[in-house]
Amino acid sequence: MGASPGEFEIIRDFFASAPQGEGVVLGIGDDCALLQAPSQGQLATSMDTLVAGRHFPADADPAAIAARALRVNLSDLAAMNARPLWFTLALTLPESDANWLRKFSSGLLQTAAQFGVSLVGGDTTAGPLSITIQVIGQTARPLRRDGAGCGDSIYASGPLGAAAAALPVILGDQRVPAEVQHQAERAFYFPEPQFATAAAISDFASSALDISDGLIADLAHICESSHVSADIYLERLPVSSLAQSLAGANALSLSAGGGDDYQLCFTVPPDKVESVEKLGLGVTAIGTLSAGDAKVRCWHNGEPWQAPTAGYQHF
Repeated sequence: MGASPGEFEIIRDFFASAPQGEGVVLGIGDDCALLQAPSQGQLATSMDTLVAGRHFPADADPAAIAARALRVNLSDLAAMNARPLWFTLALTLPESDANWLRKFSSGLLQTAAQFGVSLVGGDTTAGPLSITIQVIGQTARPLRRDGAGCGDSIYASGPLGAAAAALPVILGDQRVPAEVQHQAERAFYFPEPQFATAAAISDFASSALDISDGLIADLAHICESSHVSADIYLERLPVSSLAQSLAGANALSLSAGGGDDYQLCFTVPPDKVESVEKLGLGVTAIGTLSAGDAKVRCWHNGEPWQAPTAGYQHF
């Protein structure tokens, strides 16, 4: 165990040196950050809390924890087609351990640099390990949940099920070869926010969100916001190869309801489908929207299919 720095030493030694990017007039170190809002578009902001033992193992690599915490928040900006600008961090620690903090801050700032987002403030305190990140971005063409219409096609932006299938490996309940272990850790700790896909579809999609709690559960949010119902055809789902190898026959269920994919689920009006298909994004049409009572109906090879879970439950 390393030294035990205090609150201000933690800020100074591990986070205050974060590079300050676009629009940061005054960053870490004062009562508030001063930020110059972009002159065009709208600001988009989102916040998530990750708690040890519920969202990640407490004894996981601190750099991987940090990468996951920031990436899942950035995924919300991607889902809104917002360019990331700034973020804040509230870090609750059971103990002040310099070695842990050094690894955590390294993983956090490396991830921030990769996505061009600046850490501009936050807070530290003592308690059970938890990480709260607020992200702020800018968008000129936001993708929302409430724009879908009857007849729209439903798409998934990429493979599903990998992180959910990886969870037993992450928790140590499933032993796998080293290469598969590495793939499982990448899927769980390093999800890829879909910024490029969101930008490409922004002129054509009628609604979008990121798949965090599971495809079925998250698609239900679009249905509720847009006052439509959905039919999805599970034989069309782009099930990830990792899910297939780790979960076998359960891979389809995990792809439909497991969550932690951070791919986009989006909808496209009939007259825009051809334009989306021509983009060559590798997206997959998985269903259609219709008038109804904001339900998601699942079908598998022509037969009704009942999801074994309702998606990730926060409480």
